[in-house]
Amino acid sequence: MARLASRTLLLSFFMAAFCASLPAQTEKTITIRMLDSKSGKLIATSDYLVRINHEKTVHGDWVQKNEEGVGVMKVPPEATEILVRATYDSSMSIYDNCDAVKDLGTADHAASLDHWYALSEILAKGVVAPNGCIGKKVPDRLQVFAKPGEFVFFVRHKTPFEQLHE
Repeated sequence: MARLASRTLLLSFFMAAFCASLPAQTEKTITIRMLDSKSGKLIATSDYLVRINHEKTVHGDWVQKNEEGVGVMKVPPEATEILVRATYDSSMSIYDNCDAVKDLGTADHAASLDHWYALSEILAKGVVAPNGCIGKKVPDRLQVFAKPGEFVFFVRHKTPFEQLHE
């Protein structure tokens, strides 16, 4: 009986040691830089609109602005893809992301052009979204690189004509 109790105690000790050695699931964080498509300057905002995994739900409170004006987001464990947009200074107007082909004039068409980005790639290598708002020759000031865990995308303000048709 004592032998069985000591074996059970020893087995419990080894199981506890094994479980303690398993890595705790670390919280993944990405940084988000939103840049003006013409100047390449950081647009420091906290008005990000985030969607994950092609879901319709928009999360406006997932990204917090740090002291440098860069967005920081804790990635939900179930997230595999991300779409990021932003509004102008707490308004209802949304910047145009420059990674999509030019809008042909309808909101439905614009929504179908949204680009989703793999979080695994953002975390491993970093991602710079294409800047389709400029011509083919990219000026030096718009040559941007991303570090692992960083997502960079370009935006532009809507034209008065585009705002009128919203």
